[in-house]
Amino acid sequence: MIAFADIREALTPKQSPQLYDVPLLYCMFMLIGVGFVMVTSASMPTAERIFDNPYHIIIRHSMFLIMGFFLFWIATNVPMDWWKRSNAYLLLLGLGLLVLVLIVGREVNGAKRWIPIGPVGFQVAEAAKLYFFSYIAGYLVRKREEVQENLKGFFKPLAVFGVYAFLILMQPDLGTVVVLFVTTVGLLFLAGAKLWQFFGLILTGIAAVVVLIIAEPYRMARVTGFLEPWEDPFGKGYQLVQSLMAYSQGGWFGQGLGNSVQKLQYLPEAHNDFIFAVIGEELGFFGVVSILMVLGVFVFRALLIGQKALKCGKEYEGYFAFAIGIWFAFQTMVNIGASAGILPTKGLTLPFISYGGSSLLIMTIATGVLLRIDFETKMATKQATSRGGKR
Repeated sequence: MIAFADIREALTPKQSPQLYDVPLLYCMFMLIGVGFVMVTSASMPTAERIFDNPYHIIIRHSMFLIMGFFLFWIATNVPMDWWKRSNAYLLLLGLGLLVLVLIVGREVNGAKRWIPIGPVGFQVAEAAKLYFFSYIAGYLVRKREEVQENLKGFFKPLAVFGVYAFLILMQPDLGTVVVLFVTTVGLLFLAGAKLWQFFGLILTGIAAVVVLIIAEPYRMARVTGFLEPWEDPFGKGYQLVQSLMAYSQGGWFGQGLGNSVQKLQYLPEAHNDFIFAVIGEELGFFGVVSILMVLGVFVFRALLIGQKALKCGKEYEGYFAFAIGIWFAFQTMVNIGASAGILPTKGLTLPFISYGGSSLLIMTIATGVLLRIDFETKMATKQATSRGGKR
């Protein structure tokens, strides 16, 4: 069992080697701290206008943070054997939740993605990501040779992905489908799938995304607005234009914390999908680069944990850690790319920073899983070293 007492001991300089990845833990706390401050700053005008209380959104964010820390503690104490044994059941649970949200889900802005739980809504696609990645990691352990040697093993997980993708697109939520696809492709590549299969899958995925964009007018409007935002700055390109204006006003050191102009009802979703633009305006280039470095270290540590687990013979844990690392990296890239005009607008949160309770809860659980993987890998290595020394 990992307890907070262990965490406190691990943070002291006297503990060497550490029982789990302290830099990863520091990164999570730094990102959560930055997120709390920036959500407070970016959400106050919106909360004042909608709820007549400037602190309404940050109070809700604080409630999710408390729940997130509790779930993080639980995740660090759940043995990885439980995840390994339960991955098929978790996959079915995710499938059930995706069906349930289409039946009883709450519709917001034309999307039915949230199951109402009292005064809040839970976005089931966030949990479905974690369950799906757990299943894929387990599948690659069970069928690794099949994945490497024949098409049947390669396409089986893609069939499961197809079912998940169909249900998520019914909400609709193309961004989550793309995250699932990219992570699945990355894991299949790491598991040793043939290069022609890998590139064929990428091309097929790109073609499918293009078709899905063309098939829906609102998605097509996002793409055209992204390509030429200044042609219609008060229509299709409005959100991106306001975001780019926020970045342009930031300069090297920013306008100062709380001094963003764009968050004053000019930039939609300032505390959510476009929070990085507010960060750019208030903290400037150095603030943006500092946060990107912390996110980069977090992803690097996740991938390093996966690599160490594979070397230790813990294949399920290794693939699961790789999945979490790829997921966080790609979601970060899409969120920041959309706000900076590099990619089309997509509703994906910035890990630990954007306002979004469901995302925050699931990502804290995922981080707890990473720490648990690192802990078990180090304990296994320590035991193996001790036995080797006795011989």
